[in-house]
Amino acid sequence: MPPAERYAPWMRLALEEAERALHAGDVPVGAVVVDAAGQVVAAGHNEREAAGDPTAHAEVLALRRAAEALGAWRLEGCTLVVTLEPCVMCAGAVSLSRVQRLVFGAWDPKAGAVGSLWDVVRDRRLPTRTEVVGGVLEDECGALLRAFFATHRGGTHEVP
Repeated sequence: MPPAERYAPWMRLALEEAERALHAGDVPVGAVVVDAAGQVVAAGHNEREAAGDPTAHAEVLALRRAAEALGAWRLEGCTLVVTLEPCVMCAGAVSLSRVQRLVFGAWDPKAGAVGSLWDVVRDRRLPTRTEVVGGVLEDECGALLRAFFATHRGGTHEVP
């Protein structure tokens, strides 16, 4: 089964989380963590504006909630599904959490750290490497971000 089909149901859940961020006035990025059995164990969306916290990115919040739900910070066997290619901070969190796989929707040519500008999670100098699948429901994920930036920030952020 092609990755786009395999991960699309979880990406749709991540898009629902992104919509929550949008309605709260934050950059619409959403994430879900799925365990090895395919069950969603945690979700998150950007909450930087709501929390006044520069680290309250969707990925970080979803990883924290997954660790709490599973009772372990090592999220081995889990998959993180996120609507936008992670930034450097989030890519670092992905690596530290030891998730097996990272699936993302839209590429981020301005700040992406898993292929666009850097490739943090597959850096051979790190003790773990994460499988990366990019471009899942890319059009839908990108459209939500483009609409946000066109109305909130004058279209200054490039999203394919």
